[in-house]
Amino acid sequence: MELKLSPLALPGIDEEQRPVVIAGPCSAETEEQLIDTARQLASYGVRIFRAGIWKPRTKPGGFEGIGEEGLPWLKRVHDELGMLTATEVATPHHVEVALAAGVDILWVGARTMANPFAVQELADAMKGIDVPVFCKNPVNPDLELRIGGLERINQAGITRLAVIHRGFSTYEKRLYRNLPMWHVPIELRRRIHGLPIYCDPSHMGGRRELIAPLSQQAMDLGFDGLMIEAHCNPDCAWSDAKQQVTPDVLDFILDKLVIRNSAQTTATLESLRKQIDNVDNQLLEHLADRMRISREIGAYKKEHNMTVVQTRRYGEILSKRGAQGVLRGMSNDFVKSIFEAIHEESVRQQVEIMNKD
Repeated sequence: MELKLSPLALPGIDEEQRPVVIAGPCSAETEEQLIDTARQLASYGVRIFRAGIWKPRTKPGGFEGIGEEGLPWLKRVHDELGMLTATEVATPHHVEVALAAGVDILWVGARTMANPFAVQELADAMKGIDVPVFCKNPVNPDLELRIGGLERINQAGITRLAVIHRGFSTYEKRLYRNLPMWHVPIELRRRIHGLPIYCDPSHMGGRRELIAPLSQQAMDLGFDGLMIEAHCNPDCAWSDAKQQVTPDVLDFILDKLVIRNSAQTTATLESLRKQIDNVDNQLLEHLADRMRISREIGAYKKEHNMTVVQTRRYGEILSKRGAQGVLRGMSNDFVKSIFEAIHEESVRQQVEIMNKD
């Protein structure tokens, strides 16, 4: 189905001016911390203030948000500074009390978006309400699951929709806290025209020094806005301290961004080449993972006195991958040649393992 979308129409925000910036602390901790951060951000021209009132934590025992006590603080930010306010909702009760407190924008988090039951409950709670809703990507790169969540919310009558790309979880330790996998939001934009896309470089990078380069990549790919975590004293933050910056550092990052008009659509040579670069980087990462596994297999074969080349297994790989490639619009010969080269490198690395003392 096609989504029925309306402009976000955020009061006082020129959505044609990129990037639209949403900034504020990971968590609302105290009224003083919230107001201090908001005042600093407002002085630098930030017009949309974010703060987590409820915080889903990976493990019990961490700070899970101040709760409803913090909602009047957000109202104070709105009333005294004229800023729009945004917070994450994960239950129908969150929706009810946040809207009753005058929160301007709701967002649905990555963990919630991965659960169709939870998304449907939120959608039911939003029926009949005209409010902008921003949806983060699910923790796993399942585009159909993401689109399904958007459809559920859209069917509830929410037409002021936007998405936030925050990357995807992985059990492996890498440079990023959550892998960017830029091709996923690019495909989402191709599938759903007119859907505003924001980037969350704070959660994607997991470290404050990665916020600037990730923000630039998002702008180069034509994203509409950024959601960045900023705190008046980030080193003392009660949650996600390493990925938050001070308001003055945020202003410096935004000032250094290069905004290219040609990146407003993926249908340009520069943008298409950028997409290829990102996919190539992912291919190399996956190939490196495959070779690591091949070396582990080599060590296992050496320990159990097995030959390096298992002919039957090799034949199965070529046959299956060739058929998979054909289903994806590639020629069997092309896919076969790729996996022959991969197999050759895997054999070379396993032989090295075999020959080690």
